[in-house]
Amino acid sequence: MTTATRAPRTPPATAIAAQSPSHAPVSPLPSLTGLRWMAALLVFGLHVRNFGYFSGTGDRIMTWGFGSGATGVSFFFILSGFVLTWSARPGDRALAFWRRRIARVYPVHLVTAAIALLMACTLAHQARPTLTQGLANVLLVHSWWRPWWQTLDPVSWSLACEAFFYAAFPLLALVLRRLGARGSAALAGVSVLTVLVLSRADAHHWLPQPINSFPAARLPEFVLGAATARLVILDRWRGPGLEASLALAIIGYFLVPQVTAGYPATPCTLIGFALLIPAAAVADLRGLPSLWRHRRLVRLGEISFAFYMVHLLVLQAGTSVFGTSPRFGPPTAVALTAVTFALSLGLSWVLYEAVERPARRLLLRKRRSVTIQPAAPALDAAATAPSTPIPDSRHDRRSE
Repeated sequence: MTTATRAPRTPPATAIAAQSPSHAPVSPLPSLTGLRWMAALLVFGLHVRNFGYFSGTGDRIMTWGFGSGATGVSFFFILSGFVLTWSARPGDRALAFWRRRIARVYPVHLVTAAIALLMACTLAHQARPTLTQGLANVLLVHSWWRPWWQTLDPVSWSLACEAFFYAAFPLLALVLRRLGARGSAALAGVSVLTVLVLSRADAHHWLPQPINSFPAARLPEFVLGAATARLVILDRWRGPGLEASLALAIIGYFLVPQVTAGYPATPCTLIGFALLIPAAAVADLRGLPSLWRHRRLVRLGEISFAFYMVHLLVLQAGTSVFGTSPRFGPPTAVALTAVTFALSLGLSWVLYEAVERPARRLLLRKRRSVTIQPAAPALDAAATAPSTPIPDSRHDRRSE
């Protein structure tokens, strides 16, 4: 693959690992940002298909291309574990980490929740949440109880999962810094096995409720991403290259319709995604060609979180005009999809520039003004040590 954007040359991973911990730089990983946009686009396509814009052949094409789009959320979860581990600050206190995470995701979450509440009170076809449901959504605990999980902005259920991951990450980082390559590989293997067991249990209804949105059930995907990041940090990643990993991810994506929908489909793409993310990271580290590093994809990846959070609200607002499942012919459906996409993209840019970035600067301003020093090593003294941490706005998601 080729790209029109040249990424800054960085030392190979082996060279980074060989440097002393206090001076080894953490390289930015723009390909992961570009890939994040593609995952958000898959989720958008799935929701367009679910809202029934297309009829006949158009609907069949949308189902073929985007019927597996929910796996984009699994990609977000794995990516989140990878990026947080890669950019972890040594000696970082849990409260400082949680503060940065809140500054990263909470402002956009509050704004989109407020928009969803306004829509529920003013538009037809919108369910009004109870006070308990609304509070659970605002506090990001609504995915723990099935009757709460689709309140306000429905896609925020994945953000509730992320909140649980963030709560668990300081402990996970403590475990990871004590693991070498074999221990990290074993942890990755256990994570994959856990997903396989859970998916089988969910497919056969051995559990009291579906677990697709249950935060504890999605934790193994996050841990898998963290374990693969640890292997890259230790320069012990031995997975296939970017092209082969992408091919495996695509094959897995199109296998999804062959299994039970929902969480049981997660194993189809799990391995492909777990190979693709570190492969893209290694390509950036070694200056290898990567389509995902293209500057436009990176820019879209930067606003992908806001896009993810707002696009379903745009689709829901459209039901007040077009009704539910309007089933238009191809020309009208394509035009409507393009308008919906343009509105979602425009609103996501506004959210990013007017809410996400300024709120993050405001919430972290005091800490940054006090801490004027080179950044410390990533994860621990035995691993890669950043002098410039990866900006949160470019390398962490969320969700689905």
